[in-house]
Amino acid sequence: MKTTTLPFLLFFLISSSILVAQNATIRGVLLDTSNTPISGANITYGSEGVLSDLNGYYLLEIPSNQKITVTYSYVGLKNVELSITLKPNANYEFNPVLKTDEIQIGVVELSAKRNKRIEGVVTISPEAIRKIPGANAGVENLLKSLPGVNGNDELSTQYAVRGGNYDENLVYVNEVEVYRPFLIRSGQQEGLSFVNSDLTSNVDFSAGGFQAKYGDKLSSVLDITYRQPVDFGASLDLSLLGASASVEGISNDGKLTGILGLRYRDNSLFVNSKQTETNYKPTFADAQTYFTYKFNNKFELSFLGNVSINDYQYEPLTRQTNFGTLTDPIALLVFYEGQEVDRYNTYFGALKGTYVLSDNYTAKVIGSIYQTQEQEHFDILAQYRLGEVNTNIGDENLGEVEFTEGIGSQLTHARNDLDALILNLEHKGNINIEDNNIEYGIKYTHEDIRDRVQEYEIIDSAGFSIRPPLPDFANNQPYSPYTSPIVPYTEIRAKNDVQIDRISGYAQYSRQYDLDNSELWVNAGVRAHNWTVSGQNITSTTQTTFSPRAQVTLKPKWDMDMLFRLSGGLYHQPPFYRELRDSTGTVRPDVKAQQSVHIVLGNDYSFKLWDRPFTLNSEAYYKKLSDVNPYTLENVRIRYRANNNAEAYAYGLDVRMAGEFVIGTESWISFGYLKTEENIDDRGYIFRPTDQRLKFGALIQDYVKVVPNLKGYLNLTYNTGLPGGSPSYADPYDYQVRLPDYKRADLGVSYVIVDKDNLRENGWLRVFKEFTVGAEIFNIFDVQNSITNTFVRDIYTKVQYSIPNYLTPRVFNVRATMKF
Repeated sequence: MKTTTLPFLLFFLISSSILVAQNATIRGVLLDTSNTPISGANITYGSEGVLSDLNGYYLLEIPSNQKITVTYSYVGLKNVELSITLKPNANYEFNPVLKTDEIQIGVVELSAKRNKRIEGVVTISPEAIRKIPGANAGVENLLKSLPGVNGNDELSTQYAVRGGNYDENLVYVNEVEVYRPFLIRSGQQEGLSFVNSDLTSNVDFSAGGFQAKYGDKLSSVLDITYRQPVDFGASLDLSLLGASASVEGISNDGKLTGILGLRYRDNSLFVNSKQTETNYKPTFADAQTYFTYKFNNKFELSFLGNVSINDYQYEPLTRQTNFGTLTDPIALLVFYEGQEVDRYNTYFGALKGTYVLSDNYTAKVIGSIYQTQEQEHFDILAQYRLGEVNTNIGDENLGEVEFTEGIGSQLTHARNDLDALILNLEHKGNINIEDNNIEYGIKYTHEDIRDRVQEYEIIDSAGFSIRPPLPDFANNQPYSPYTSPIVPYTEIRAKNDVQIDRISGYAQYSRQYDLDNSELWVNAGVRAHNWTVSGQNITSTTQTTFSPRAQVTLKPKWDMDMLFRLSGGLYHQPPFYRELRDSTGTVRPDVKAQQSVHIVLGNDYSFKLWDRPFTLNSEAYYKKLSDVNPYTLENVRIRYRANNNAEAYAYGLDVRMAGEFVIGTESWISFGYLKTEENIDDRGYIFRPTDQRLKFGALIQDYVKVVPNLKGYLNLTYNTGLPGGSPSYADPYDYQVRLPDYKRADLGVSYVIVDKDNLRENGWLRVFKEFTVGAEIFNIFDVQNSITNTFVRDIYTKVQYSIPNYLTPRVFNVRATMKF
């Protein structure tokens, strides 16, 4: 299917919808007396109606040219009625306020949150995302506080889920799949996440066992919804780490809505406080927009756009890392020359048409284009000393290297350039027949990758250039002359021109059954994926996979609000370009899709504690992986072997308790246990690079009772250590040691000067709907966490030391947030 088909389909849908539309629309937000949005309220006329979403938003279609009475109702609140007559295709905004009703009716309402519980999806509040502190605040910052989600680099937005790696997570924004840059190797290069939390209205996350309607990845799904404004609004967020701004509005006739977000980030505050002294000039900026236009009550067209410019300039000067023990302290002292200049520019646009053919059938057409242009250029000479540290307290040279055990130098060079273009065209449908729901979709993807890799590393120790330990470079001196050439210790040179064409699709069926003593929800579906790899000097290869998946949820009619969920199936991950390229830069088109048999058993229990609502979520899971593509992990860069020569497994338990630990706020604590190992070439099982056994997380919101406008936010994380990796050319089976445990606490304190309950009528503060100032302390206890090891040789003792690369220390930040 060609991408030129999209305009004709959209034209057809627009033309058809104009002919058949005979309805009008009422939309708005339901609020209580404290101006809090009401989720799950009923908006009805006659026998028709809808529910308000998690943000209180609703959209109701009514017949035109008729006097209609709409009733707004919610348990425990007084009903509101609206009588109105609208012309065809008219849009009317009405934002009712429901007041407290003294008569309490014992009725249980089916809400959007309950539907997410059935599917095993965690819903995160966008407001919490914007307030919770973190070195890289945003959606991913909160995900890392969930059980089963791990991330050991606070400057990175990448995360690993239940033993998977960073490439195994799906991310959707308004049903459009989004992508990450390819070449980034460290968290401080990343800049901004694609997801702009200022534009977000809903965040759903599944850590496994997800339905067939989601794509072909092994680990998780993050499903983001950007909001459609119902009024004019603007926001501004300023801090020492950068700024973000957004503006939103709706046209007078209610047909056009739009929201625009701008962001700028500067990581200098973190990088300049690390162990390496640098000249650092980063520029991370992006602009995002989401527009919708409602032609009539049948057809709506939306556009999602993003432009991101990341300019990373890094000039290291010196570094001293102290390690070893108290009795035998050792230090690595490095002097640098050279610099690193990286650029990651991405451009993304998506057009989605939604056509409601009838009450039972909705069709969607989505077209998107993504382009990334990336450059990674550096020449850095590092001259190092490895020696003993002065530990004499009171000595003026305390902490300095006094006796040198080893000296050497290292020259690293890279001229890596990548240009990737990804085109998608997708059709999705949703059919409701009585109690049966059928969803289907078909998608065509074209990926065009132009890649040049040129890297080398030269290691010198005491005047001798170290050659790679390969059989071709065996040294038999003095018995035979050494004739091998002088070559870099590591070197990669490749130029690839690769095209990948994919056709994927899914179909799934869902139904609810009412049994005598319980309710049962069933979902079953299958995905298929066919892809062809071709390109310059590449033998064209085609492969196909099928992935059946199912979910069963049972809710007994007990006094306790509890449900049980069993989900899983056969999951495949067809290789993306990075998975096809091996450690030498060669593309291997015959790499198979990694395969996982995944089973998840879950329990959700909702209860009241201290007269406040709480939920306890538990999930036990097991994954059996085959055709595994082994990889090495360097900070956040993944390098695959491009060979399906391993098998693996992962199992664990995730538990999360969430609720109002403090009245009027949502907090949670989480625990996760994970074990994942792999068997490469039948040599036996060893730790996978993501084998992080224990995880504890806590997210706490609080306020001062006597000064309720003074609020506090605490984000706590404890992860046991990851495997520490291995040097170049080393056998990973010989290096099974772990990094130290990862411990981090981030604290945010804010004071609300203006909010909805304290608006100012005079003075300069009258322009604000909300104005908050505060301070943040990242890594409160100044823990020295490490992300990887640098391996350095001592020529005298022939010992190779693993020297930790430490992450950010304690850092202070100030912040101001405004809404207009």
